[in-house]
Parts: sequence; structure tokens; C-alpha cells
Amino acid sequence: MSAENQELRKAGLKVTLPRVKIYQILEKAGEGDHFSAEDIYKILMESGEDVGLATVYRVLTQFEAAGLVVRHHFEGAHSVFELADDEKHDHIVCVKCGKVKEFSDSGLNNRINEVAEEMGFRISDRTVYLYGECTAGCEEK
Repeated sequence: MSAENQELRKAGLKVTLPRVKIYQILEKAGEGDHFSAEDIYKILMESGEDVGLATVYRVLTQFEAAGLVVRHHFEGAHSVFELADDEKHDHIVCVKCGKVKEFSDSGLNNRINEVAEEMGFRISDRTVYLYGECTAGCEEK
């Protein structure tokens, strides 16, 4: 049984061709890549797969509900998706072209925990989005 099939079954989802294909696209994404439903649909079309855009949206929603993917809503952009993992990371987003990069900084993580502790909180979850402009190679939309 393939890894995709195991992940889908573990999440309680029936293994279907559209689900497997969409999971494979997300799994093969480069580090830091985030795809919109339209991006995934385009990749499927370019590879000759007959999967409609409505199906892509439906599958991504199912994946999100099952905890397989994380949906991000960056300001001024559509929702984008990445496979869920246990490693905490943050995002920096170009306000011109929409490019998203991931980063992890232990100093920032420590400081966030210190601030929470000083205020009488223990962090259970967090999200940090930084917004700016690409300094090189911006492909303004």
C-alpha cells in the first residue's frame, strides 16, 4: 500500500484517485511551497488528469477537516494549502507578488514563549505572518 493511501486511510478517508493525486501534489511540493486550489487544478490539468476544480476544493476541505493539510489565509491572497506537520514554522509573504516563504527561528520562538509566560499564558498554538516586498526577483501580479 502506498504512503498516500495509508495517510488517507489513517485520516478516515476513502482512497479515491482525485484524493491520491491531490495528496501527491502537496507531498511533492518543494519546501515552503503553498498551493491554492487553482494551482493544484492547473497542475492536474497539465498532467492530463480529469479532475474538476470543484472536486479539488472539496478534497482540500476534506483534507483540512481530517487534519492532513493546513489552510492559510494570507492578506490579499486566496487560501493556500500545505501538508500538516508537527514542526512549527512561520511565513513571510510578499505583498506585491504573493510569494510565500517559510522560516523557523528559535530565538523568535523563545521570545514568544517568554512574552506569553510574562503575561501568564502558556502557548498552545500560534501563527506568525510577516508581510513585506521581495527584494529580488519579485514577479508582481
